[in-house]
Amino acid sequence: MEIKVLGTGCPKCKTLEKITRNAVEKLDIEAQITKVEDIVDIMNSGVMQTPALVIDGKVVLSGRLPSEKELTEILTKK
Repeated sequence: MEIKVLGTGCPKCKTLEKITRNAVEKLDIEAQITKVEDIVDIMNSGVMQTPALVIDGKVVLSGRLPSEKELTEILTKK
């Protein structure tokens, strides 16, 4: 699974990266997580609000932080 956390470096973006890494580890999911901070790359992904989460090329969350339960559901559906 390829996971990208999109965000320019604001506190919410950093939090999304942290909780995503924690959830992947807790669920024992094999995933490659990258942080994308370049605004052009973020816009090219079709995202207008950060933080955003992209899994296997599909934007699954944008503009807010998910709850732990919601993030777990997103990750286990993939």
